[in-house]
Amino acid sequence: MLIEPDARNTAPAVLAAALHLATKDPDALMLIAPSDQVIPDADAFHAAVDLGRSVAEAGGLVTFGIAPDRPETGYGYLELSAPPEGGPVPLTRFVEKPDTATAEAMLASGNFLWNAGIFLFSARSIIAAFKAHCPQLMGPVQAAVDGLQSDLTFFRLDADPWAQAEDISIDYAVMEKADNMSVVPFTGAWSDLGGWNAVWRESGAGVVTTGPSTAIECEDTLLRSEADGLELVGIGLSNTIVVATPDAVLVADASRAQDVKLAVAALKAKGAKQATEFPRDHRPWGWFETLALSDRFQVKRIVVKPGAALSLQSHVHRAEHWIGVEGTAKATVDDTVKLVTENQSVYIPLGAVHRMENPGKVPMVLIEVQTGVYLGEDDIVRYEDVYARGQGAKG
Repeated sequence: MLIEPDARNTAPAVLAAALHLATKDPDALMLIAPSDQVIPDADAFHAAVDLGRSVAEAGGLVTFGIAPDRPETGYGYLELSAPPEGGPVPLTRFVEKPDTATAEAMLASGNFLWNAGIFLFSARSIIAAFKAHCPQLMGPVQAAVDGLQSDLTFFRLDADPWAQAEDISIDYAVMEKADNMSVVPFTGAWSDLGGWNAVWRESGAGVVTTGPSTAIECEDTLLRSEADGLELVGIGLSNTIVVATPDAVLVADASRAQDVKLAVAALKAKGAKQATEFPRDHRPWGWFETLALSDRFQVKRIVVKPGAALSLQSHVHRAEHWIGVEGTAKATVDDTVKLVTENQSVYIPLGAVHRMENPGKVPMVLIEVQTGVYLGEDDIVRYEDVYARGQGAKG
C-alpha cells in the first residue's frame, strides 16, 4: 500500500502505483477501481475483467462501462463505436455529466454506457500513456516513488516531489487523449456511492432510517445517525437527506446530494476541523477519540488492542492522568511499572518517560485527562516503539 502525503487526484496515484509495480514486473496487469462503489455480483464482475484481459495484455487500455437503466445526470458516460454485445468495444469518446434531455437521448441511442472509472492495463502501457499525454507528471511522481519510506506494512511517498505533482484525474490526464481505449460492458448490478442519494437508493429508497433515527410522516427521505446516543428525528420531511455524525450534521435536499463537496469547501474556508479530521483517530495499537477539548485541557477515550503497546515517550508541554475503565493496563512511568485496573488511575508528570500497554486478552479502555499549554498530537519525544515509527508519528 502506497500512502499519499496529500491528495493529488487519481492520475498521480495511478502513475505512482504503476512506477512502483514496474520495478518488479512491467507487464503486470493493474486493475484500477474506486473504493466507493457497490458491485453485489463479484463473479459477474470477475468475468467482465477476464473479457478485458487479452486487450490489456496486448498493450491496450481498457475501461468498464455500466449498462444504464435510467437517464442519470450524476454520472459521466462512454460513447461506444457500436452497440455493446458483451465483449470489448472501441471507445469513441468520454462524455461529461449531461443534462436530463441529453441523458435521455443517450439512453435511447443504445451506444452509451455509464463511466464507472474502472480501468485495466499493464504497468508498462499506462506509463507509456503518461509519457505521451501527461509527461509533466513523470518527474515529480517518479521522484516521490524513488523516495518511498517504509512505515509499518505501508510505504509513504516522498512529500516534497509529490507536492509538485499536478492535481488531475486519470480521465483528463490520459484516458480522454488515448487512441487505444476499449470498453467492456458490465450489465450486472452496480452503484457509485459518490453521493448520499446513491446510499439512500441502495438502502431501498422510500423512507430509510439508519442507526438511532426515527421518521414521522416523511417520504423519500434518508435519516442516518452514526453517533451513539444521538437520536435523529425527522417530521414531515420530503426528498431530504439528513446525516448526523459525532461532530457534524448534514441536512440537504436529495437533488443536491452531489454538492456535499460545497459543504466541505465551506468548512475548510472557515477552518473547521470537521473538513479534514475524523473524530476517531486510529493507530497501530488501537484508537482514541476526544471527548472534551479546551485551551488548557483535553479528555480522551483510548482503546488499546490486546497485546498492543504505545511507544515509550514523553511530552514537553503536558501532563496526563490515566483512569482505567475496562480491562487492565500496564503503565510505565519513569522507573515505576504498575497495573491499572478498572477505577484505578496513574499520574504522568510533564516530562516523565512513560508507556501504556495492554497485557490482557480483551481490549483495554482508559480515560486520559491532559493538562498543559499545548495539547497537539505532535508533542511526543519517542524513545522506543514496537511499530518502528519515527519522531514525527502520532500516538
